[in-house]
Amino acid sequence: MPNGSLSLAAALHLLAFDPGTGRPVGAHTALLVRAAALTELAQRGLLTDTDGRPRPVEDAVTGDPALDGLLELIGESRPHTWATWVGHQPRLTEHAVRDQLVAGGYLRVETRRMLGVFPAKEYRLERTDLVAGMREDAVRVLHGDRPVAEVSERDAALVALAAAGELRTVVTAKDAKLHKQRIAELGERSGGMGPVLEKVIAQVRTALAAAVTTAILVATTSSSGS
Repeated sequence: MPNGSLSLAAALHLLAFDPGTGRPVGAHTALLVRAAALTELAQRGLLTDTDGRPRPVEDAVTGDPALDGLLELIGESRPHTWATWVGHQPRLTEHAVRDQLVAGGYLRVETRRMLGVFPAKEYRLERTDLVAGMREDAVRVLHGDRPVAEVSERDAALVALAAAGELRTVVTAKDAKLHKQRIAELGERSGGMGPVLEKVIAQVRTALAAAVTTAILVATTSSSGS
């Protein structure tokens, strides 16, 4: 699975690792990966928007197990909004993408024992140089003076979603403030294939940001109560 064939979801999953340590740093990876999968399927015209709800087109298939699994899940479920699908069982997509990355040699699995008894899996970045290059490319899109209109829709979506998901390996808190306008323009560029798709991408980004905020509030409340 060469870099050029990585799905948007897989690319963002890898970018949630620190190339320096090889360890994951993304706090909301499952939400981010699900949002990226929805975005890619919409960009590829395999999910359509019906009254604010995604539906797969007839005989939609990508050949990517993680994306096809999501298409099947949406197709077999009762209709939900885009916002709901960002947070509805997102780990199903995350785990499918992660398994692909392990099989492709991008990640490796390490087993340890919690409390010296219970086995637990940890994932480490294997191809650190490749991911470091991916991060540099993404940061260049964010900081560069290249007109947004010349940025590919995939690259625009990657940076816009990284910002919404607070993926600090790509968009730092300072970047989010200083480049707020460019991030918004990249978000619009993500759906440049048409007005309906632009609306869909905006809904997914908004839903992701809301889900991340909710996750932070829940974690903060739990921490305060303990």
